Amino acid sequence: MKLKFDGFILALIAMIILAYIYPDLVSAQGGHLFDTISTIGVSLIFFFYGLKLSFGEIKEGLKNWKLHVSIQLFTFALFPLIILAFRPFIQGIVQEQFWLSFYFLAALPSTVSSSVVMVSIARGNIPAAIFNASISGLIGVVVTPLLMQAFLEFEQVNVLGDVYWGLIKEIIIPVILGLMLQPYLGKWATKYSKPLAKFDKAVILSIVYSSFAESFLSDVFHKVGTMYLIWLFIGVIFLFFIVYALVYVITRYVLKFNREDQITALFCGSKKSLTHGSVFSKFLFAGNPNMGLYIIPLMVFHAFQIFVVTIIAERYANQFNRK
Repeated sequence: MKLKFDGFILALIAMIILAYIYPDLVSAQGGHLFDTISTIGVSLIFFFYGLKLSFGEIKEGLKNWKLHVSIQLFTFALFPLIILAFRPFIQGIVQEQFWLSFYFLAALPSTVSSSVVMVSIARGNIPAAIFNASISGLIGVVVTPLLMQAFLEFEQVNVLGDVYWGLIKEIIIPVILGLMLQPYLGKWATKYSKPLAKFDKAVILSIVYSSFAESFLSDVFHKVGTMYLIWLFIGVIFLFFIVYALVYVITRYVLKFNREDQITALFCGSKKSLTHGSVFSKFLFAGNPNMGLYIIPLMVFHAFQIFVVTIIAERYANQFNRK
């Protein structure tokens, strides 16, 4: 079994280093340059996403409602409930920031492309994976801000006017436009899916850079020590495995899913989207100097989930091939 190291993870690390060395770049043209790049880039990401959606696959996916409901509950209920269980133990501002960064991770939708790829490798239910990965992001536009609202102080941000309208403007409207043009440009989007994926990653990298640059300029990271980061890595690993174990037990012994549906539930229900997290953070943490701290668990989780799920997917594939 050969594992390919994701070059995107190296690029994320490079953006953090760049933000540390040259944080002032984020202030170019009064900060409007990166805001403009981010706004246009995000809108195009989800426009292309809409172009690649298939009405036929969505319609077909609606039939397996038990699997879909389960995956969305794992994504938007199980994850947050696990993190909420640790809320009573918080003491002090630093622990509050630590907890909130994990709660933000827990409130996010599932991944799209990587979930489908991993389900395909493991010989799972691919149409169901496509449906759930697609619908999860759209549900997250509504659910994620609702989950976060109870624990964020929106003193300078109007939740309805800024957060929801921003997400609708940059995600929902572009997706709808993409869906409308899918019959005409869908084949083009499929043909150039790899270059479009690189474009997606470039936009995410710019958001990550600006988030960390603002945090470095605000001297946020000097307020937390090395132990903070060590516990963060431990927390991410614990969260992934506890969710994966719970999803495995529930889908196999309680819901009694067949092999294909269980694989889909495991891979779609235990993952979180760095793309959506990067976009959502722009609106939920607008003007917050701690934004860099809040997205670190998401970045670590992204890298860890790709590494671990790749190994698991390969093992499922080997089991299938031996039959």
